[in-house]
Amino acid sequence: MTLNERDPLIDDLIEGSISEADFFKLEAEMRVSSEARHAYYSRLKLTDSLRLESSLSLEEESDKIVSIWSGKFSVLAGIAAVFAVVFISTYGLKSSLEDRTNDIAAAEPIATGYAVLAEQLEAVWVNEPNLDRGDLVPQGPLQMESGLARLELFSGVTIILEGKAEFEINSPMEMSVLHGKIRALVPTAAHGFRVLTNSGDVVDLGTEFALNVTPEHADMHVLDGEIEWHPNAKQKQHLSNGQSLRWTAGGNPESVAFEPSQFPGLADFERRFVSQRLQRRQAWSDSAAVLGNDPRMIAYYPMHQSNEWGRQLLDSSQSGLNGTVVSARHDADRWGQSGSALNFSPAGSRVRVSIPGEHRSVTFYCWARIDSLDRMYNSLFLTDGHELNEPHWQIMNDGRLFFSVKRRVAVPGSGKDKQIAYSPPIWDPSQSGKWLQIATVYNVDEQTTTHFVNGEAISQDRISDEYIVDTVRIGAASIGNWNEPTRGDPNFALRNLNGAIDEFAIFSGSLSASEIAELYEKGRP
Repeated sequence: MTLNERDPLIDDLIEGSISEADFFKLEAEMRVSSEARHAYYSRLKLTDSLRLESSLSLEEESDKIVSIWSGKFSVLAGIAAVFAVVFISTYGLKSSLEDRTNDIAAAEPIATGYAVLAEQLEAVWVNEPNLDRGDLVPQGPLQMESGLARLELFSGVTIILEGKAEFEINSPMEMSVLHGKIRALVPTAAHGFRVLTNSGDVVDLGTEFALNVTPEHADMHVLDGEIEWHPNAKQKQHLSNGQSLRWTAGGNPESVAFEPSQFPGLADFERRFVSQRLQRRQAWSDSAAVLGNDPRMIAYYPMHQSNEWGRQLLDSSQSGLNGTVVSARHDADRWGQSGSALNFSPAGSRVRVSIPGEHRSVTFYCWARIDSLDRMYNSLFLTDGHELNEPHWQIMNDGRLFFSVKRRVAVPGSGKDKQIAYSPPIWDPSQSGKWLQIATVYNVDEQTTTHFVNGEAISQDRISDEYIVDTVRIGAASIGNWNEPTRGDPNFALRNLNGAIDEFAIFSGSLSASEIAELYEKGRP
């Protein structure tokens, strides 16, 4: 980008009049050009010095910044301000404005990436095996051995990728493809989107194109609109709707048949995705019917029950320990089926249950969607109060799983009444709205508490002799909340889960790691 092209865009950005398309062009330039970042920062610093007085309090400063940036492109301008913070941090400037801005930035959650994995169909990721639907696409080279994936870039570009593929998302406006087939749908705001290959670069002029990249050649098909092909060391070429071109590794153009059917489109992807989901949901439903008859099952609450169940949650095990729904509302389950989950976000939400009997070891298991962790303690399953021999299962506000069984009133000299098994953090704000399989196994015989997420053990705590409880009792309890809290502090009094649950089970005994992994494979959407 030349100086004459860049500087007017910077001025438009600071004035709040920049178009979305120009914003993304400028963003890409700033990421690769230190000169562009210097120019932007110099103009921004001048603007801020005219706007702010050194005596302004942080609150007053924030109010003024908000008023300056209000308008049609306030969101874009706010994002652009992040570039200034990054630049300031990089070069270690010590102005009071920088210090205040960095304090604000440090308090905000941070996520890394330029795109989201929106959906996938039997995708096998080589170097990111745990990459799942809803995840941010990691930075760096990625390899997909097989399957289909739909990526949504932050610029609005949609990419349908077919394996085998090797690629990298460089920015919201750029990706590299070493190998594989892609279909790109580019909205007006992202015109100028660029795909880099070993043979050259494709620049979109709107609105849809497809590529098949191999070590021998790069095939281009313009499905709608126009593209520019910038081959290495050769003059650019212009292709429009219905045209195709093959460019060999040797730098020579060849004709290739225009074959849009070779590249799955959004409608085809959605059709195949819905079909796969329905099949997987039916397979899970069949396995859930078998699971309910497991002799170890204390209580089992799959929540895909008909609307006729009202405010009663039926126990699908042989125990018949039906629960009562309080305040929680119907929500979509992990397959997107409406009315097949319970959302516990409304104040007071819970499912009231009463679980009789005594159990030597127990396993708690659920599928949960966490929207936020805005309580100090966020309930999965809590007994009323917290009496001797009773378990508590919840999530801390920092994302750690918490499990304990109360051993005694207090241990002399320490005040401890139980041993708490914490997991590493299993959740952060970037996972908001994502479904997780969560399980905890309390094994008396081995004196361990083991936490599982998505079929894998993530931590195991050894229970000391003084805290082992060999007879677990439950009694009256709540799914998704806590009843009869004894403290007046609202951080403790409010424990309802801000999210949804669509399957919940309690087993008498310790499920093995392989059994939990099998449940995950059968139940994952």
